[in-house]
Formats: sequence, C-alpha cells, structure tokens
Amino acid sequence: MNTLTLDLVKLAFLAVLWLFVIAAVGVVRTDLFDQPPSPRRQRRAARQQARRAQPAAPITAGRQPRPAKGGGRGRPRLLLVTGGNLAGTTINLADQQITIGRSADATLVLTDDYASTRHARLFPQNGEWIVEDLGSTNGTYLDRTKVTGPTPVPLNVPVRIGKTVLELRR
Repeated sequence: MNTLTLDLVKLAFLAVLWLFVIAAVGVVRTDLFDQPPSPRRQRRAARQQARRAQPAAPITAGRQPRPAKGGGRGRPRLLLVTGGNLAGTTINLADQQITIGRSADATLVLTDDYASTRHARLFPQNGEWIVEDLGSTNGTYLDRTKVTGPTPVPLNVPVRIGKTVLELRR
C-alpha cells in the first residue's frame, strides 16, 4: 500500500470517528438539557400519529368491547410503584396528567439511570388512563410490549420505565 492510500484510509477513519463522537454528544446533550425534538423528529411523530388515528378496521354496532387485559373492573384510583428505587410509592389519581422522569418538575421523579428527563406521561382520556412515551432513549413498556404511541393502561398491568415498574390500582 502506498502512503497516499494509507493516508486516505486514516483520514476516512478519523472522519467516521468524529461523526460518532458528535452523534454521542448530541444524544447526551438532548438527554441532559431536555431540548425539544428536532423538526425532523416532530414531523415523523406527526406522521405516526396520523397513521394511528386512521381506524384499522370498521367497528360494527353490535360488537361489545372486550374487557381490559389484566382484569379488574372500575376506574383506577391510584398509581402504585411496584418495582425500582421508589417501590411502595403511591400517587392518587385525579383527572390530571402525571409526568414521569428524572426532571425535578415531573409528578413522579425517578432516580433511575435508565429513565430520561421527561420519559413518559399518564393521562385520563374517555374514562381510561393512557400511557405515552415522550421520546425517551430506553423506551416505555406496557407489560412486555414497547409503547410506540398513546396506549390504554389496564388495571394491574405493569408499566416499566427503566428499572421502575408502575401499576394502576383500584
């Protein structure tokens, strides 16, 4: 290999290394300073929201909704932390939004290394509670399914955020 080829390979490797460092710093900066998502990410989220808003199949008038997975009837009255550093913590549910994350202004402040500054939110809608991931790095899971959009939360079904596990209870 001649010196010119070797120098070009070194330069290409250095460029790729710098791109990786810049991307890593951007992710850390976004997580630390809670910056709003980029316009590209906002457009992508809007497209996904529009796709989810379209009904997948028509609902017939005679069909009854299935009971919620996880059992239990009635409205949940509290949010219980069942796993993680805050296990045993309860929050009485009213008709207000509950934000979850490491941010000091969150309703439920997590000290979990795997939680983002503004990780997720729970909010009431049409008589049921909905969980929504707020663009977190590690994701929010309902039972064992990753939450990709606003998702109804049945009673006694675990919601996992990092090492923290939450459940809606009566």
